[in-house]
Amino acid sequence: MRILRTELGIDLVDAKAVLRRVLSGEYTGTLPEMELLARKLRASGVAAVAARS
Repeated sequence: MRILRTELGIDLVDAKAVLRRVLSGEYTGTLPEMELLARKLRASGVAAVAARS
């Protein structure tokens, strides 16, 4: 949640909504954007992978 809030500049309520979208595979963006987010998540100990749909 902290990473999502920091990287996306959103509040806690929005971070919860984004987290649900990430976990369900519905959160999309460009591959470089998603890879950057995945790297930040991995650095904080969260298993994350950016993949093309």
